[in-house]
Amino acid sequence: MKSILLRVVILWAILRRSSTQPSVPATAINCCEGDILLLLDSSGSVANYEFSRFLLFAAELLRPFSLGRDHVRVGLLQVGTKPNLEFGLDVHTNQESLQRALQRVIQLQGDTNTDVALRVAQQLLRKDTQGDVPKILLWLTDGAQPGDVDELMSALKEQGVYVLAVSTVHGNYQVLQRVVTPPLESHLYSVDIENIEIITEDLREAIIEIIRAERLRVVNLTSRSAVLQWRPVLSSDSGYYVLNYRSALGTDLGMKHILSGDSSWTELINLEPETPYTASLSPESNQRLFNTLSVSFTTLPDVLSPAEVSLSDSGPHQIRVSWGPLQPAQVQRYTVEYGAIPSGSVHTLMFNSQQNSTLLTSLEPSTDYLVTVSALHASGKEIVMSVKACTQEAAALPALADLQLRSVDLQGVEVAWRANHEGLKGFWLSWEREKRHSIYAKPSISSVYLPPTSRGMHLTHLAPSSRVCVSPVYSSGRGDGICCSAHTHADSRQSG
Repeated sequence: MKSILLRVVILWAILRRSSTQPSVPATAINCCEGDILLLLDSSGSVANYEFSRFLLFAAELLRPFSLGRDHVRVGLLQVGTKPNLEFGLDVHTNQESLQRALQRVIQLQGDTNTDVALRVAQQLLRKDTQGDVPKILLWLTDGAQPGDVDELMSALKEQGVYVLAVSTVHGNYQVLQRVVTPPLESHLYSVDIENIEIITEDLREAIIEIIRAERLRVVNLTSRSAVLQWRPVLSSDSGYYVLNYRSALGTDLGMKHILSGDSSWTELINLEPETPYTASLSPESNQRLFNTLSVSFTTLPDVLSPAEVSLSDSGPHQIRVSWGPLQPAQVQRYTVEYGAIPSGSVHTLMFNSQQNSTLLTSLEPSTDYLVTVSALHASGKEIVMSVKACTQEAAALPALADLQLRSVDLQGVEVAWRANHEGLKGFWLSWEREKRHSIYAKPSISSVYLPPTSRGMHLTHLAPSSRVCVSPVYSSGRGDGICCSAHTHADSRQSG
């Protein structure tokens, strides 16, 4: 019961300290890249109070770091009769998740079999490494009966792992001195558990010195530009960066830029294609000395527009042509020529250097076209690329559904029709009209365009046996119509 109450008190203290925690040190945010594996003594020789204080210490120590791949990864391995991996290096990618996990850790009790846990640590730090980044084993222990750990710790250090240790005052200091990675004054701490928080800042700085990501890298590369990125080690008021770069061929004198202390990237422009370059970045500060970072890269081959021409939005009468890449600084204008294959007339369109597509219209359905896109570059060079395009087959338009004629007077006819409504734009109605001046004259043809809502019309003065035709009109053309001969009452009287 007493143990449970003690644990509740410690957890309350963790939560309270979290809520009153000062702002995260700017020197630790996004500063580092590496793996930290906590080796926590969870055996019976560690008092429950000591164990809880170790957890609180670890939470405060790690709180400022950015977590996850390309940042800091944290794992926790407990030492007991059997080792227990509380969580691996890839589990927690944010502080909220890590802090909750540390609050949930329960002590194992049992024997102090540190050697068995170290064999697990060897596998974890070998298997879970995220590339060539620093790795730290941070041993939190009371130091009592650590066991035969010298050989295993040496193997870890040969593996490239930095071994740091925090021990309570009654620990075996001679063993700790042998296994910790030098320098001992910043990597080994023996402290009263009641005052363990006094070493938090010093130990954190020691960790930062190991895993600080002092690396300049190229994150985006083209034929004429390169974006360089680095981990910030300065702030706007603590110094500035000096960036130098030049062609590795020695064809230029090099360039120098001064960048503000809060910079973390810059873009190099006006580079030469297919050319090796070297760049160096020097953080300048009156507070401390920093290493100069460097990187080498080769720009990509120059791709002159148009390097690609694509076709889309194809229909019976249209095709969209697109080209790229856009190079407004190098291209003066684009020309698009197109004509039906094999002997159609050629049409020419001109565009400015900012445009990269056009819609070709009024094309013939089911027809092959040769489309040529050319770019006139500022150098006088003309780059040309051609593609073959084919329009789609014209879809059959719906025909008129029905046409009916009804005689209503001597020379009048009532015309009625039905049609498919989808896409309908209107109707063409035509008929033969009588000639009044001569019975021998040929009848004239009259026609009218009617709106799509029309369903009939009264016609008068029709020629004898006049041919009446109605056709539906759609946006893409005219559908098949229906024609009928109109017989009026006048026709009947004449025939009688």
